[in-house]
Amino acid sequence: MDMSKQSFETFDPAQASGGNTPAEEQVAAPVSSTDNRNQPIGVVLEIAGSGSQIALDLQRLNECMDDGDPSIALAGQVGSQIKIRVGSNWLLANVRNQRQDRRQGGGIVANIDFLGEGQEEKLTGKIHGFRRGVTRYPVPGAMIYPASTDDLKQIYASDGRANIQIGTVFPTKDIRAGLYIDAMLGKHFALLGSTGTGKSTSAALILHRICQAAPEGHIVMIDPHGEYSAAFKNTGKIFDVGNLAMPYWLMNFEEHCEIMLSSSGNDFQEDSEILSRCLLAARSKNRLAESMGKITVDSPIPYLLSDLTTEIMNQMGKLDKATSSAPFMRIKNKIEELKNDPRYQFMFSGMLVGDTMADFLSKIFRLPSAGKPISIIDVSGVPSDITSTVVAVLSRLVFDYAIWSREEKTRPILLVCEEAHRYVPSEKFADASSVGRILSRIAKEGRKYGISLGLITQRPSDLAEGVLSQCGTILSMRLNNDRDQAFVRSAMPEGARGFLDAIPALRNREVIICGEGVSIPIRVSFDNLEEAKRPASEDPSFSELWRESGGEEEAVQRTVLRWRAQGR
Repeated sequence: MDMSKQSFETFDPAQASGGNTPAEEQVAAPVSSTDNRNQPIGVVLEIAGSGSQIALDLQRLNECMDDGDPSIALAGQVGSQIKIRVGSNWLLANVRNQRQDRRQGGGIVANIDFLGEGQEEKLTGKIHGFRRGVTRYPVPGAMIYPASTDDLKQIYASDGRANIQIGTVFPTKDIRAGLYIDAMLGKHFALLGSTGTGKSTSAALILHRICQAAPEGHIVMIDPHGEYSAAFKNTGKIFDVGNLAMPYWLMNFEEHCEIMLSSSGNDFQEDSEILSRCLLAARSKNRLAESMGKITVDSPIPYLLSDLTTEIMNQMGKLDKATSSAPFMRIKNKIEELKNDPRYQFMFSGMLVGDTMADFLSKIFRLPSAGKPISIIDVSGVPSDITSTVVAVLSRLVFDYAIWSREEKTRPILLVCEEAHRYVPSEKFADASSVGRILSRIAKEGRKYGISLGLITQRPSDLAEGVLSQCGTILSMRLNNDRDQAFVRSAMPEGARGFLDAIPALRNREVIICGEGVSIPIRVSFDNLEEAKRPASEDPSFSELWRESGGEEEAVQRTVLRWRAQGR
C-alpha cells in the first residue's frame, strides 16, 4: 500500500485493535471537518515502556499546517506534542524523530516519548490535572491527536507552587514558561550553552527573577570575568579585589598549602609537615584558641603572619630538626612574597588580622540581605595562581557555614559558579586543587544542608564526572560540540530525548529545560532583559569599532596605568 498517497484513507476504527491488518497498513477515513483538534493525525503502531512508534497521516499533517493554532500547525513534527486517549485520560507524548517507511510505500513513521497524562474535561475536551508519568498505556491501533494550544496552557499552567516566569513555551507566543523555585534550587541546576548563545544574559534573567520573587534571598555568585557587576549594580552587592577583604586565616590547611608551598613530590610532603606544625603554633597564640581549648590546624582562628614566620625560624634553629634549613627558607620566602606583593593585598593585608569572621560571612552571604539578596564576587582581578584557591575558600565557607548552622535552622544559600568547568574539571583536566573537591561535595551533599548549586558552563563535557548528573534541573541552550551534546544527552532523563535532538538547532536565547524545575521537558524562548540588567558580555562590533578613530594614545596610557597597578 502506498501510504504517501493513500495514508489513512481506508482505515476502519472498529478494526484498530481487533482486525488482522498490520498496524503499518491501517489508515483513516477521509476528514471533512475543519476542526483539526478533534480529528486524528495518526495511529499507534508499537508500545514500549518509555516510548512508542506511531504512523502519521501525511494528508492530515498538511491540513493541520494551515491551522490558526500554532501548536496544531506543527502537529507531528519533531519536537511537537501529540496526545492519545486512554480511557477517560489523555496521554501526552513528544515526537522524537520521523522517518519514511519504505517497506510500506513511503509512509511516515515516528518515535515518541511519553511525558505524562491528564484528565479530560467533559464539556471542553481539554486536558486538566496533568501530572508526570504514565499509569496506563495505550494499545496498538489507538488514534493520535494533535495537542492544541489550549491543551498546552493547561499542561504548563502553574500548579500553585512558587515559580518564576522566564519566557514563552515554543511554539506558542502566549504560554508562559515557569521554573519552580523550590524544586529547581532544592536539587541544584545547570545552565549550559556554547559561546554566543546568550547564556550570560539568560543566567542574569533567571537570577533577576529569583531576586524579585525572593527579595530576602541569599545568593553568592562567582564571576570570573567581571561580567555580572553591571547587571546587578542596583540589586546586588559587588565585591572585587578592592573591597573583598577576605582574611587569609579563614583558609584551612589544604588551602594554605596551595598558596604557601611551591614544592612538589617528596619536598612537598616535607614542607607541608613543617607548615602544619608552625601554623598550629601560630593559631594557638590567639586568645580565642586559649578560651576554646584544643584547636586544629584547620580551625578558623586569626593569627599573625609574623607569628607564623617567627615560628618557622624557631623551628629552623632547632639542633634536633630532621631536615636541612632549605624547606624552612622556601616557606618563609613564599610568605614574605605574599605579604609584599600588592596583588595579594585583598587577602594578606595586615589590616585583616582581627576576628572579622562573622562580619565577613554576613557581608558575603547577605545575612541580612538589606534589599540586595545577591553578592557578585568578581575574581577577574585575583592573581591567576590563587584564583582557584580563593573560589575554594568561598565555596567551603558556604558549605561549612551550612553544616554548623543546622541547629539555627538558617536560611538556605544559592552558590552560582560561572565557567564551572574551570573549577570542577574532569579527571583529564584536574589539577588537584581543592576547589574541585569542595564543589563536587556540595553537588553531592549540599541539598541536605540547605545549599543550592548553580553551574553555568559552555563545556559540559569538561565537567567532573557525576557533577552534572547531580543537577536536578538542566537548562541546555545550543551546543555546537558533538561531545558536549552527547554528555548532556546522557545526563538528561529518557523522556527528554526528543527535545535533545533539537539542541544543535536552537536559536540564540532559546533553551530546553528538563528535570525537577518544570512539570515536563519544554523548549522555551527567553524573555528580553532590560539593558540596565544585562551583563557586560556582548561581543565587540568589529565592523563599527574599526571604522572609528581618535583617543587611542590616551586609552593606551590609562590601560598601562591600570596594568601596572594590577587594578581596575
